Amino acid sequence: MDAPKNHYDTLGVARDATADDIRKAYRRLARKYHPDVSKEADAQSRMREINEAHDVLGNADKRAEYDALTDRIRRGAAMGGGEGFAPPPGWEEGFSFFRSGGPGAGADAPDLGAFFSDLFGAGSASPSGSNARRRAHSAAGEDRHAALEVPLEFALSGGEREIQLQAVEVDASGRPRPVTRTLQVRVPSGVRPGQRIRLAGQGMPGLGGEPAGDLYLEVHIAPHPIYRVDGRDLVMDLPVTPSEAALGAEVEVPLPGGGAGQVKVPPSARAGMKLRLKGRGLGGDLYLVLSIAMPPVDSAAVRAAYEQLAQATAGFDPRREMGARNRAATAI
Repeated sequence: MDAPKNHYDTLGVARDATADDIRKAYRRLARKYHPDVSKEADAQSRMREINEAHDVLGNADKRAEYDALTDRIRRGAAMGGGEGFAPPPGWEEGFSFFRSGGPGAGADAPDLGAFFSDLFGAGSASPSGSNARRRAHSAAGEDRHAALEVPLEFALSGGEREIQLQAVEVDASGRPRPVTRTLQVRVPSGVRPGQRIRLAGQGMPGLGGEPAGDLYLEVHIAPHPIYRVDGRDLVMDLPVTPSEAALGAEVEVPLPGGGAGQVKVPPSARAGMKLRLKGRGLGGDLYLVLSIAMPPVDSAAVRAAYEQLAQATAGFDPRREMGARNRAATAI
């Protein structure tokens, strides 16, 4: 049997990688392959694989189920152990490794191997084999869960989106077969990461004439070169010059979804200070985190200005408070 995709190889991490290792690897690859900034020819497909791997390995419950599944396949006992059995190609691409109940299902989550083994059989086609048992069995189709990644701009505006998922359908003779489903999904404006969209009847097929389950799409926001998603809010780093930070200024900033706006930087602003633009997030706000961008010393005039500033602020020691805190800690 073909094993599911090796998500560890996709992210370039070891199987025993920590959650922090996985997060760092994802960020590094996202900076390299995000279609908005990458010059790689296969950036879009690579980014899709990277997001899929992070969706599984970045969640402790999904990762545990994924590891258990791949271990069973390596032992040759996965999916019921029948040599004639193979799940539909790419079945793991669209669906996450958990059933109804979500990622927290834990030990109560049903065994996917047993499910596919029961659905496809273990190679026996005789009336006394698993096919006969399958025909005699009836059960409503189970709900399925999948990840739906959308760009930030699309999440802000909402609209129709076409997706393709590998799935299983039962033909007229009652035999299951792998198919590629093309679905139209209505994404509401301001959708947030983790929000779920329900598609009725698009889950696993029922047995014995019973109805199909539902498909739940968990929304993920694709990495953006400027904005970071924090729940309902967006966060952006805003560089300002030393003079803008010291004296205050009104600067132009790009706005999510397009366009630009003006924001006031207060006098005596410091790096790390947050400015808020109300209502510019995903139903929340846009926060601008100030950073001080130092002009390069690339001319005699700039050097002279720095020298003059050094003379005017000779009594200012930015490390004085650091030393006081260190002495206090040492005295304890």
